[in-house]
Amino acid sequence: MIPYEKRYDVIVVGGGHAGCEAALAAARMGASVLQLNLALDNTGAMPCNPSIGGPAKGHLVREGNALGGEQAKAADSSTMLVRWLNTSKGPAVQALRAQCDLGRYAGHYILATETQKNLDVRQEHVTGLHVEGGRVRGVGTAFGLLYEGRAVVLATGTYLGSRVFLGTASFPSGPMGQPPSLALSGDLARRGLRMRRMRTDTTPRLHLDSLDTKELVAQGSAAEPLAFSLWNEGRVYEGYACYLTRSNEATHDLVRRNLDRSPLSMGWMESSGPRYCPSIEDKVLRFPERGSHLVFLEPVSAGNREVYMQNFSTSLPFDVQLEMVRTLPGCSRAHITRPGYAIEYDALDPTQLAPSLEVKALPGLFCAGQINGTSGYEEAAAQGLLAGINAVLSVRGEESLVLGRSEAYMGVLVDDLVTKGTNEPYRMLTSRCEHRLLLRHDNADRRLAPIGRRLGLLSDEQWSALCARWRRIDDEIERLNGVRVAPSEGLNAALAEVGSAPLSESVTGAELLRRPHVPYAMVARFAPPDEGLRGDEPLALEVAVKYEGYIERQGRQVARVKKLEDLRLPDGLDYDAIPGLLTESRQKLAAIRPRTVGQAGRIAGVTPTDIHLVTVYLHAWGSRRTAG
Repeated sequence: MIPYEKRYDVIVVGGGHAGCEAALAAARMGASVLQLNLALDNTGAMPCNPSIGGPAKGHLVREGNALGGEQAKAADSSTMLVRWLNTSKGPAVQALRAQCDLGRYAGHYILATETQKNLDVRQEHVTGLHVEGGRVRGVGTAFGLLYEGRAVVLATGTYLGSRVFLGTASFPSGPMGQPPSLALSGDLARRGLRMRRMRTDTTPRLHLDSLDTKELVAQGSAAEPLAFSLWNEGRVYEGYACYLTRSNEATHDLVRRNLDRSPLSMGWMESSGPRYCPSIEDKVLRFPERGSHLVFLEPVSAGNREVYMQNFSTSLPFDVQLEMVRTLPGCSRAHITRPGYAIEYDALDPTQLAPSLEVKALPGLFCAGQINGTSGYEEAAAQGLLAGINAVLSVRGEESLVLGRSEAYMGVLVDDLVTKGTNEPYRMLTSRCEHRLLLRHDNADRRLAPIGRRLGLLSDEQWSALCARWRRIDDEIERLNGVRVAPSEGLNAALAEVGSAPLSESVTGAELLRRPHVPYAMVARFAPPDEGLRGDEPLALEVAVKYEGYIERQGRQVARVKKLEDLRLPDGLDYDAIPGLLTESRQKLAAIRPRTVGQAGRIAGVTPTDIHLVTVYLHAWGSRRTAG
């Protein structure tokens, strides 16, 4: 290998969502960064549905934005239509979801990485790690070059040892026909890392002009201006729509009749597919009682006429795909522009990672995205941002950034991966978060922006804008707690319209706002503020006032368990020396090496009794050290 002329602080391998976020974060923190991409044209690519957000996933995007990440800006710059989801449910699970132009989205990341100070971008095929003294010191490439760095972030997506399956056809390939990375996963395995095969599926793409949209249910963008980024003004989008259709018994019969031509039934694929985004074959087999499944036909770009068939992924042969698609209402003359396929790839067992996303057995190596067993652009970007931050902190010799489960969805994501692991592509869900009322879309800035500011990821201008935002909201909450609203004919008529009882005596503005179905706009109409709120600030205020009691209660719950989360376990703790531990618990604790007692309690198979024994031993061990 020929050493490259320049040495870097951080080398990022990969140009997808995780790789771009890692490279941008590290460079913005002042590190010298090299980003190596198998193909520069793939930077920021969206090989599956070009949508961003949704429940839990949208929370990750907003949190990344508050911390100083780029994904929210990329989504806003490419949005074709956007909506709130879960509006009939509580504020904890409400989130934005945008359908993006995949070309403009990728273009945003390309420009961001190629113009970022401290960041060099190059097209290279990384074939292995360079390790010296038990620490990763760089990477080697197919061109025979050695790039040296003080930390390396692997964000390789679904390219490691990847293979595509379409009916009886199978061949090495990355997503959308791109070249795979075939050497790097072998190098990782030779270095003792536990690898596993995983699978994701894609759907056919159709030509919009071949569909009968009159038979479909159209769903447009929201009427109010919306944006993911805290620093972007919301917009109202027009001109694009998603269309709804459904599978039927004819569709399902075709699936059942052709299962013998499925690569999965032929035993060609032994990997685990995504549980929460199953193929149409999986749906038919797992839910035989259901006569139909909802299918969304979603635009992918303003620059073409393709639509993506959300909820219709498949790896059946092309001729079967064409027949199945044409059984759907509105699709009887459908033309498939790109068939669906399954792709298998190599991933790491994520329990080999520390909570910083550093590989415990190979210091200096960080991993982010689908190499860690996750699924989704949002999960990848969140990990990339954290891995890039922690790579720089490790180079500086500073303590890692580890977010708790009560601090961020990003913290839940990483904790689940490194503590519990995953046998299938992991998808972030609101149900995975036990403190979700504290981790809302509307308060991500309060939770994480101070950290982003401390790390140098937020500019003076961004920070000033946030401080002004918080001042407006806090001042208005204080005003509402003091101002009184008197009964009036107009107010009682407005209350009747939303199903709320009329006022018979004056109340504070806050008391009026706490009523179910009474929006802040109504309160502000009858008790006008001196300074109006902007953008989505009314939402943040409304949630803070209406759910104040519930939020305080969950905060007390977090405080009660914080002692276990703060109780650190020594790095060299000998679990064999703790009397009474079950063998399974001892083995898992020794393998995962949890950071805290709280994390140890979330390891599958470790019982509450075992945690009690560990805690007692830890106190006794600490007492002996103090006495000595």
